[in-house]
Amino acid sequence: MKSEKDKRIISSKEYDNDKTLDLSLRPKFLDEYIGQEKIKENLRIFIKAAQQRSEPVEHILLHGSHGLGKTTLAFIIANETNSNIKITSGPAIEKAGDLAAILTNLNQGDVLFIDEIHRLNTTIEEMLYPAMEDFALDIIIGKGPGARNLRIDLPHFTLISATTKASLISSPLRDRFGIVYHLNFYEQSDIEKIIKRSANILKTQINEDACSYIAKRSRRTPRVANRLLKRVRDFAQVKGNGKISLDFAKRALDMLEIDDFGLDWLDRKILEVIIDKFNGGPVGLKTIAVSVGEEMATIEDVYEPFLLRTGFINRTSRGRVATRLAYEHLGRNYIL
Repeated sequence: MKSEKDKRIISSKEYDNDKTLDLSLRPKFLDEYIGQEKIKENLRIFIKAAQQRSEPVEHILLHGSHGLGKTTLAFIIANETNSNIKITSGPAIEKAGDLAAILTNLNQGDVLFIDEIHRLNTTIEEMLYPAMEDFALDIIIGKGPGARNLRIDLPHFTLISATTKASLISSPLRDRFGIVYHLNFYEQSDIEKIIKRSANILKTQINEDACSYIAKRSRRTPRVANRLLKRVRDFAQVKGNGKISLDFAKRALDMLEIDDFGLDWLDRKILEVIIDKFNGGPVGLKTIAVSVGEEMATIEDVYEPFLLRTGFINRTSRGRVATRLAYEHLGRNYIL
């Protein structure tokens, strides 16, 4: 029998590793990308201007919550500029030699995508400065008085970086990005369009009511919408004829324990801990993490942003506090 953790539709591992999203569902060009209209419009201009000058696009920093399309945009920019893309992440670059190997293997016009760039250590970050500004790599050879600096010229490339924690990126690094965008949560109508597009790619029939029902429970996040769609598709395939109706959508999401607000088991557990164990708060993040059996980073990065945005909790200097909406959603009496 599956544990509560196994039943989560929104798991920390899936948020930490974007490979869980079927790559075939990713839009490949800006015209296929749904939502984030202002960002798309500006990117079209920047890409066209760079192409007219026969230059790489300026370095780009994308920040926002998990699942909003930062990685997808990086691939799209590479496609729009007919560039090769090389992918790594902040935690994967442990030594100066790791970064040097990556940079010296780039070709003119390549795109380098660094996910979770806020997790780069200081030494690596400082090594990245001349590479971004001057397209040069400074390497120190030797130690002590005999040490000397060797500068290696690099091909002009575009660095695209993504982060869920823009506040942890140092000012010197942030200032070296010519283009900085924050990705917002999506509108309901855009999520519905994404679900319809994905259903078409998956060769799955879905009616309007079912599409709207799934979209409302997708936390206004494309990655979650696609994941829910695939699980509802599985249910409709096994229990019916493969066509997703409103009835199948409701039954599937009930089985997955996704409620009307898009909260899963752990979301509700967090609220229950704050309300039932700590009288609504304030309660510290570490205490919540221990109580629900999850890591602090997962609570803070994956679950808390949505609970804050939807008004279920408030964050104070003394800790997290449950709101009236949280009490009402769990059927508890709200007491001031």
